Amino acid sequence: MNILAFESSCDETAAAVVQDGRVIRSNVIASSVEVHALYGGVVPELASRAHVEAIVPVADRTLSGAGLTLNEVDAVAVTYAPGLIGAVLVGVNFAKSAALAAGKPLIPVHHVRGHIAANYLTHPDLEPPFLCLCVSGGTTAIVHVKDYTDMAVLGSTRDDAVGECFDKVARVLGLPYPGGKYLDELSQTGRDDAYVLPHAHVADAPMDLSFSGLKTAVINLVHNAQQKGEALSLPDLAASFSGAVSGALIPRVLHAAAETGCQRLAVAGGVAANSRIRKDLETACRQAGLRLFLPALELCGDNAAMIAAQGYYELLAGHTAPSGLNAYATRDLALG
Repeated sequence: MNILAFESSCDETAAAVVQDGRVIRSNVIASSVEVHALYGGVVPELASRAHVEAIVPVADRTLSGAGLTLNEVDAVAVTYAPGLIGAVLVGVNFAKSAALAAGKPLIPVHHVRGHIAANYLTHPDLEPPFLCLCVSGGTTAIVHVKDYTDMAVLGSTRDDAVGECFDKVARVLGLPYPGGKYLDELSQTGRDDAYVLPHAHVADAPMDLSFSGLKTAVINLVHNAQQKGEALSLPDLAASFSGAVSGALIPRVLHAAAETGCQRLAVAGGVAANSRIRKDLETACRQAGLRLFLPALELCGDNAAMIAAQGYYELLAGHTAPSGLNAYATRDLALG
C-alpha cells in the first residue's frame, strides 16, 4: 500500500511516498531556512508563502520519484496538527484537494506521531509497545507507544521545549540559525564540567521536565560576563549546556522505563540528531539493559516520509477524515 503524504508544519515543504509504512519510495523536502535565517528564526507569514510556492513542484517531484501517478497511490496523508497554523493550512488544503481529485482516503496525522514513526523507517523490526522520547523545537515528551495509534504521554515539559531552548541559547552565544545544529558542533570541542548549570526537578512529577530555568541561567551567565568585560569559553559553555540538557532527559526516561517495564526506547524529533544526547542515551540504555532505537539523522527533522509511515497505520485503524478536515495549531498527541 502506497501512502502519499504532505508535511508543512513549520519551514519545510515536504512530500513523500512510503510503502506499507516502512519503505520510502520517494522523499522530497524544500526548505525556506535561508530566508528565516535572515531574521534569526521562523517568520510564520514567510513560511506560509514559501509553502504555497513550493508545494506543487514538491508534489510533482515526489510522485515522479516514486514512479506513480496521483491515481495510483492508495491514500493521502497530511500533518494537520500541531504547527504554525498558516503553514499547516497550506498542506492540509493541498492534501484535501489531492485526495478529493483522486477519490482517495484522506488521513490526518499528528506531527509528533509522525516523528515517532520515523523510527519505523529506520528500524523495520521496531513494533509497539515501546517508549519514545520526543524532543523537538515544539515538543518535549516521554510517550508510551502502546500500539501504532494508541499512545499516552507519561511526562512532558512544563515550559520551554528542549529544541526551543537550544535555539535560544545558541542565539545568545551568537551562533547562526538554526542554532541547535551549530551549538552541537561547538560543544564537541568543549568541557562539559566548565560551568555549573541548574537541573530542574518538578515536584511530584518525576517524569516531567523544565528548561526555562536552564535557559535563563545561560542567558544571565552570558550577559553578566559581557557587562563585566569577562571572556567566556563558548565551546565549554555549549558543552556544559548540552550536558545539562542530557542530564535532565536521561533520568526521566529511565524512570519511565522502570515504571512501564518497557525494554525498548526510541527517540524522535529534531533534537534526536544531537550528538551528546545520542551518545548519553546509548550509554544509559546499555547500562540499564534497554534496547535503543535512534532515527536516521536525515529523518530527525521535519519530513513527509514519517507522516506517510504513521499515515499507513492510522489508515489501518480506520482513522480517516472528511473533506472538511481543519488544521490546528495545537492538538493532544493522545487524541491523534
